[in-house]
Amino acid sequence: MRLPTIALTLLLFAHAPAHAGKTLDQVRQKAQLACGVSTGVIGFSAADSQGRWNGMDVDICRAIAAAVLNDPGKVKYVPLNAQQRFTALQSGEIDLLSRNTTWTLTRDASLGLHFTAVTYYDGQGFLVPKKLKITGAKQLKNAEICVQSGTTTEKNLGDWFKAQGIKVKPVVFEKFEASIKAFFSGRCQAYTTDASALAFIRSKEAPNPDDYVVLPELISKEPLGPVVRRGDDEWFAIVKWVIFALIEAEEYGITQANLEQMKSSPDPAIQRLLGGAEDSGKLLGLERDWAARAVKAVGNYGEIFQRNVGKDSPLKLPRGANALWNKGGLLYAPPVR
Repeated sequence: MRLPTIALTLLLFAHAPAHAGKTLDQVRQKAQLACGVSTGVIGFSAADSQGRWNGMDVDICRAIAAAVLNDPGKVKYVPLNAQQRFTALQSGEIDLLSRNTTWTLTRDASLGLHFTAVTYYDGQGFLVPKKLKITGAKQLKNAEICVQSGTTTEKNLGDWFKAQGIKVKPVVFEKFEASIKAFFSGRCQAYTTDASALAFIRSKEAPNPDDYVVLPELISKEPLGPVVRRGDDEWFAIVKWVIFALIEAEEYGITQANLEQMKSSPDPAIQRLLGGAEDSGKLLGLERDWAARAVKAVGNYGEIFQRNVGKDSPLKLPRGANALWNKGGLLYAPPVR
């Protein structure tokens, strides 16, 4: 039977390899991924004493380098403060921003950027000295609160207390390190940022962690995830699907350790993900084993979480909202098919 012209065209496009895209071409020409990270947030992106970068955001960079360049080590890490991060991406200084950055409408719609996927569901909280005997954020009336400028944290602080009819005095710092130092020197009665960062600050930066407490309530939603420039749909697709593949790998029980064994699984979904039954890579402008490369480099999402911020890390944060959708969390990836 002869197919109508429109149907035939759609069928041809459905199986056509994707054009590589400008950013992917540049990354391959450089043989390096320029990845914007923080200036040092343990668990997300921080350099150790030997200059090696570690953290959840760093592992996303490594996974994408593995999928694209077949080498997770081919990443140039560019430390950026809150004010620098978006300009660096807009200007082309970096190919990807993976820097504990909150997805908001303003950022997504007005900066010429695209958020790709949520890699960590967070929320803003408060760290206070125990000696103040504060048990809730509403008790911070007239308090001086240390906060970093150029962040959603700064705006959330003003919005939440205004909504409560409570006056506070923000003490704003440009650099993360300066804000922490000021808080522990007694400049402020409270420190505010994402709850994940508060856990790190209390355990690693406090003179005596037992002298401080993270208040129980959260005052905001902070979905964190990598960001790319607009105008390159191919690169946008690559970044988000690598992240989705890491989440799917956890759901299917694929780990760094059993990856090779799982390649022979009879499960069609696992075969598709690892490039056995179908070549999904050609639709992204990548090789057939793009997802397998990513998992081999950093493990599945659960492994990334536990190693950097979970039970195997100094932070020991619970999975909570960052558990898979079928285990009570919010992580839900579109299927690789």
